[in-house]
Amino acid sequence: MPLIAIDAMGGDNAPHEIVEGALAARDRNVEIVLVGDEPTLRAVLGDRGEGVPIRHAGETIDMDDDPAHAIREKKDASVVVASRMVAAGEADAMVSAGSTGAAMACAAFLIGRLKGVSRPAVASFFPTGHVVMDMGANLEVKAEHLLQFAVMGTALSEVYNHTENPRVGLLNIGEEPTKGRDIEREAHKLLTSSDAINFIGNVEGRDLATKNADVIVTDGFTGNVLLKTSEGAGKAIQNMIFEVLAAPEYEDLVPLLMPAFMKLRERLSPESVGGAHLVGTKGVVVIAHGSSSRVAVTNAIVMADEGVRSGLVEKISDGIAAAAR
Repeated sequence: MPLIAIDAMGGDNAPHEIVEGALAARDRNVEIVLVGDEPTLRAVLGDRGEGVPIRHAGETIDMDDDPAHAIREKKDASVVVASRMVAAGEADAMVSAGSTGAAMACAAFLIGRLKGVSRPAVASFFPTGHVVMDMGANLEVKAEHLLQFAVMGTALSEVYNHTENPRVGLLNIGEEPTKGRDIEREAHKLLTSSDAINFIGNVEGRDLATKNADVIVTDGFTGNVLLKTSEGAGKAIQNMIFEVLAAPEYEDLVPLLMPAFMKLRERLSPESVGGAHLVGTKGVVVIAHGSSSRVAVTNAIVMADEGVRSGLVEKISDGIAAAAR
């Protein structure tokens, strides 16, 4: 059974929400180990602590710490210790809701990149079912990096969405191959010539509302803007719906409609996914939002467990090797 190392001290709501989320994941048959200050974690666990393994880590990397400097200076930080456990084969995956920069630095430098991967990237699962990457790890990229993102996104879509031969789209300002900046035009040629992916051409931001592609690739700057814009649009739409329902003429309909809208709200909530994958490293790494609740933490841990069980890292490694041929 895969063992998931959890950075129990990382995040705005640590350690309480992290511990609660980890216990809920354990109840779903996920094997966990909490990484953090043992006395603190034992106190949070209380009577529920029997059988819960803890790896002591006496330091914590703060959100305002410089990630590269922090992982060198704070060698006993919880995220550093969790990463080293994965690197040493003591754990199969790591989940952290702490500093994203620190988690990425630990994954890249301590766990290590897969052979052939130039840039590990962050991938998100949108409520529409699309896998989109990069979400912010690489603000500037080259065409070959986008090809690697396409390979890694393909593996994610196969593992989590069970998609056969996922269709890959390149995010651009138009469908024509000549559209976009130099990077998009060069990437279009490279993606078209690759047999390692099922490339369908350029897609636009509005294609998040269509089923034209399963995987969408772009640079980290554009991807992060797309993610935050989509989150904002989703919240705006929810608010508009509830404003309309607040009108007197819909008063009798609200009890009937509310369950359906609450399901929609749950689907649009980032907590339903739990976290984003940092892919391209030698272990499964899931980065949860800093403000993650116990529900989001549980889903992030379950996601990591599923990635290990499904051989995500091996699929990515095989895909990168095929793309290089």
